[in-house]
Amino acid sequence: MDEQASNPNGMRVVSYNLREHKAKGEIQALVRDHQVDVLCLQEADTNDIPEQVGDLTLAASTRNNRLGLAAYYRPDRFELLGTKVYALKKSMHDRVMSPAHERLLAMHLMDRATQKDLLIGSFHAAPLTATNGLRKKQVESAHQLMRALAPGIPMLMVGDFNYPWFHGGLRKRVARDGFVLTRSSTPTYLGYKYVKGHFDFATSIDLEIEDVVTLPAGLSDHRPILVRAQGLPA
Repeated sequence: MDEQASNPNGMRVVSYNLREHKAKGEIQALVRDHQVDVLCLQEADTNDIPEQVGDLTLAASTRNNRLGLAAYYRPDRFELLGTKVYALKKSMHDRVMSPAHERLLAMHLMDRATQKDLLIGSFHAAPLTATNGLRKKQVESAHQLMRALAPGIPMLMVGDFNYPWFHGGLRKRVARDGFVLTRSSTPTYLGYKYVKGHFDFATSIDLEIEDVVTLPAGLSDHRPILVRAQGLPA
């Protein structure tokens, strides 16, 4: 029996950093092979992304970054109630190099089966040249902004947190605000020789995260992650 058919309240979300859009050709297969309900992208050339990826429809994308964020959703599963793009505190890299201040794309959805609302965010933290302290502030701000968009409903934020070490401090920081940090099953970053580890996470509130699975590597220096959530509001 199909996993989703046996669990109609389950949800499958894939997050993928495309590495300067190099992995754009892989997203169709990702959506098809993993029965994806929501797709969140980072480092996408938003002038060169499709309106449709398999059964998914583009909800929104950033426009002011050279490489930005995009989010897709399954319209037969969800109704799109709204989207919003947010700027977060800039790192020194953002100020010196090409600006990349649009680091959160939030999507407000309604589950057609349950008539319940849900927030999903695609997030991209400042690069490793910034401090962990700045990235913690960006995560905290992103949560606050999403909550303000639609208060009191379940939330999931996925993406490239650029946080390979000292996860305990980040976990405590998000827990203070009621969120749960879920790390991928195996390392997701395959780039620099001496920098590897878990970069791609999920943070959530009022959702049961079954697991976060690291998917096979493609053309990106990040591996995509699949977030499987259970117990969506009934």
